[in-house]
Amino acid sequence: MFGETTAFSGFSVDDLDAARRFYGETLGLKVEEAGKDDMRMLFLTLSGGTRVFVYPKENHTPASFTILNFEVDDVDRAVDDLAAHGVTTERYAGFDTDDRGIMRGADGRPTIAWFTDPAGNVLSVLSSDSHG
Repeated sequence: MFGETTAFSGFSVDDLDAARRFYGETLGLKVEEAGKDDMRMLFLTLSGGTRVFVYPKENHTPASFTILNFEVDDVDRAVDDLAAHGVTTERYAGFDTDDRGIMRGADGRPTIAWFTDPAGNVLSVLSSDSHG
């Protein structure tokens, strides 16, 4: 039904300016702002051209799941880069992570580290060879 239809994902944040700085300056994504006044929004452009819609929401509640996964060749280096920008990794019950917050791939699981944006939404960096 929608196989030939352009689609994009989106998520909310509580501070659009903080999101613009985080996604643009900290993560290095292309960020475009649209709208004005109370109708401002962002579009993030990911590698490969995929766009993600980011919108402000007054009563924002952070997503309880990972909203964006960034595939990287070296998770350790990505965690170091994030740390250099003041971003810390998250640790979740039930996931065995090392002292750097990295869950090392085993038993078919990817090597992955989670972190949050300024609005508390969960993101990750994971090994690019994690899906075969």
